[in-house]
Amino acid sequence: MQRYFIEEVKANLESTINITGDDVHHISRVLRMQEGSRLFCCTKDGFEALCEIAEITNDQVNCFIIKWMTVNHELPIEVVIASGLPKGDKLEWIIQKGTELGAASFIPFNAARSIVKLEPKKFGKKLDRWRKIAKEAAEQSYRNKVPSVFEPCQFADLLKHAADYDVKIVAYEESAKQGEKKNLAKAFAKLTEGGSLFVVFGPEGGLTEQEVAKLEGEGFLTCSFGPRILRTETAPLYVLSAVSYYFELSR
Repeated sequence: MQRYFIEEVKANLESTINITGDDVHHISRVLRMQEGSRLFCCTKDGFEALCEIAEITNDQVNCFIIKWMTVNHELPIEVVIASGLPKGDKLEWIIQKGTELGAASFIPFNAARSIVKLEPKKFGKKLDRWRKIAKEAAEQSYRNKVPSVFEPCQFADLLKHAADYDVKIVAYEESAKQGEKKNLAKAFAKLTEGGSLFVVFGPEGGLTEQEVAKLEGEGFLTCSFGPRILRTETAPLYVLSAVSYYFELSR
């Protein structure tokens, strides 16, 4: 059954939900739903309701709330993916697949070795596209929430973003080359359900020694993800899969 995300929180809703924006066209013109059709609506704070369409107008779809669902499709750990800006459409891939795997938010940043350097004046269209990709992936994967996608930032601002997270790690290929195997498990062991994990990944050329040193100075733990060196678009998916296994499937 189709699901849609709304900007309201559950506390502000009583018996009805109104869907607006591009989703109105999708419901009425693409899926050709009618009065009586059912769908799921997810609130901004992650609650899911089974709804029935009461009326479709040109600019909104009015729905009755049939019942609130109790299933939570979110990871038990809030995982933030901070990616050094990669080339081409790799960040789109990270956002799409990372959303499917449960990431809570994505923070692109200009790393020293990023070939692509986005300036603020170019953020608009890119950011709109990234957020649309996250929304569509959240709908497809039955998420309760759409992940946040932040504007690209500088490395110094990245450190400010990470300040309040429970555990902070950085993917570092030199750790893999040196045979480090235990730090990721140590990081997970520090977390409990409801905790937060901030993970930093470099661009294609990796992070510089200076960047890694600054991250370590801010409490980041350097981690390898096994003996193989992963691409910048593969490593975030590895971590999210590991979080799902550790906190969901192995319990």
